[in-house]
Amino acid sequence: MKVTSTGIIDGRIADEYGAKGKDFSPGGMASRSIPFTIHDSPAGTVAYAVIFDDDDAVTACGFTWVHWLLSDLEKTDVKADASRTDKTLIQGITSWHSCAGDLSKQEATAYGGPAPPNFEHRYTLKVYALDRKLGLKNGFMLNELKRAMDDHILAKAQMIGTYSPKTAHSGRGG
Repeated sequence: MKVTSTGIIDGRIADEYGAKGKDFSPGGMASRSIPFTIHDSPAGTVAYAVIFDDDDAVTACGFTWVHWLLSDLEKTDVKADASRTDKTLIQGITSWHSCAGDLSKQEATAYGGPAPPNFEHRYTLKVYALDRKLGLKNGFMLNELKRAMDDHILAKAQMIGTYSPKTAHSGRGG
């Protein structure tokens, strides 16, 4: 299995999918979600789960910053801005609702694009092929997703892209 994205070119996430873009939630979270396509899924795949995160955020906020969570994804081609436009997506709460982010659970249950505060960060888009749907509802948490995936992962594919800061240190996560 493999994942590709037209939003990650030569290892760099296009500006439009993060803090240097033009689309933001009312609370200031970059909201134009990155597109991706899943290829060569294993036999028996029923659905997918997606985690888009930033391990480099540990240097700014003390934990890995979660930028997007998807559960029970059935399509293999996710379009740009799907987080806002595709009402069939089941999305989890991102780190924009945390001790380091100040958005409501509702606003943070969506894609929250890269916004590295201190240096160029590496972001990982992880896609898991699953042998069943997980049954999670909008607003689930990362730990709930990981527990639900236990013993149901058929394959994993990932893609890494970098994103650099828009301005000097802002004090937020990733």
